[in-house]
Amino acid sequence: MKKVLFISYFWPPSGKASLHWPLDIIRHLPKDEIEPIILTVEEETFTQKDESLLNKVDPNWKILKSKALEPFDLYRKFIGKKSHEKLVASETISLENKNIAHRISIWIRMNLFVPDARVGWNFTAISKAKDFLKNNKVDSIVSIGPPHSSHLIGLNLSKKFSIPHFPVLIDPWVDIIYYKNFNRNPLTLKLDNHFEKSVMQNAEQVIFVNKSTQQDYINKYEFLKSKSSVLYWGYDETAFTGLSSQKEYSKEKLLVHAGNIFAYQNPKKLWDQIKIENENGNKIKIMFIGTVDKEILDYLTKLGLKDSVQVAGFLPYPKMIEQICKADMLLVCSSEPRHVPGKLFEAMRTGNPIIAFGNNNEEVKNILKEANAGMMFRYDENVEEFFRTNFQKNENQKAMLKYDRATISKEFSDILNSH
Repeated sequence: MKKVLFISYFWPPSGKASLHWPLDIIRHLPKDEIEPIILTVEEETFTQKDESLLNKVDPNWKILKSKALEPFDLYRKFIGKKSHEKLVASETISLENKNIAHRISIWIRMNLFVPDARVGWNFTAISKAKDFLKNNKVDSIVSIGPPHSSHLIGLNLSKKFSIPHFPVLIDPWVDIIYYKNFNRNPLTLKLDNHFEKSVMQNAEQVIFVNKSTQQDYINKYEFLKSKSSVLYWGYDETAFTGLSSQKEYSKEKLLVHAGNIFAYQNPKKLWDQIKIENENGNKIKIMFIGTVDKEILDYLTKLGLKDSVQVAGFLPYPKMIEQICKADMLLVCSSEPRHVPGKLFEAMRTGNPIIAFGNNNEEVKNILKEANAGMMFRYDENVEEFFRTNFQKNENQKAMLKYDRATISKEFSDILNSH
């Protein structure tokens, strides 16, 4: 049985969305004769907790934990928040907040923490892993990023112990979307590019979760053409077992967005059309599960839709799945052409019609078209057509089978077993 060390900053009971892929992939690997070993942080205090995810963790797994300097604890103190006060992801990089302490903290985060603010974990993580690897053989190392600093842990261990390294890039590295509005100094960028290239060059195989990001990296590093693969984000089929999609009787339709939605993902044309629909008697309620940027809520209030909006906040994963199954329509917003939102696949699995937004995002458009799952629009495009289309619940789940993480895990095990 092969042994594989997974490096994942986020781990249950963290409710971080980006841990769902590694958690579900790891769950299925033992069926293909792969034994997972997990390296993670001892305690992570930024994200919401989701105790339900602990049910997916096999008590027989070997889990290595080490302490990490949590920069967002320092951020709370720096901006005058209490330790128990929650932080919202969009809040930490907000351009609207003109508070001097906040502005300084952003500059520090963008320029002094390279490659990212979680790099403080690397020292203890490398030490913990080295102690383990001195006495225990593993066949491969898989690192999950963001945070991309995790890939540097994998790089260090790979070189030290001559173990093949498989970095998984859930998002781009040096030019990740939330960097676009911030000026990083040239020295920071040079160092970050050096780190990224070093990981790419050393990697046995680089895993991307969509084709557009893979192609972008091949354009940057031509050598990745022969040593990179795409394993889509997918969804967990077991999460839908026994769930009813029966709608609660209401004269109003329910549109749900699940996950974080930032100001740069604000689908104003959708809100404008919903205002028109409501005025014409076609009542539509809007529910946000997760965090929603204040700028979006302000725009909805400006349109007079405040009473039509419900901000449910963070929900445990099973509750979130249950809610999107009960929705009449689902909203998915991509942030750039390289972004295939993870929630897209769960939304498709419900069979409910999807309205998606993204500029020049052919990949999301093609995925929706192949599954007959909904419609996609540019952010500046009129969306009335969506509300005039007589969507039927998509009962054809054959197109979804390849996105089941059990299938994706098998593909990953084939990659690991071939090296």
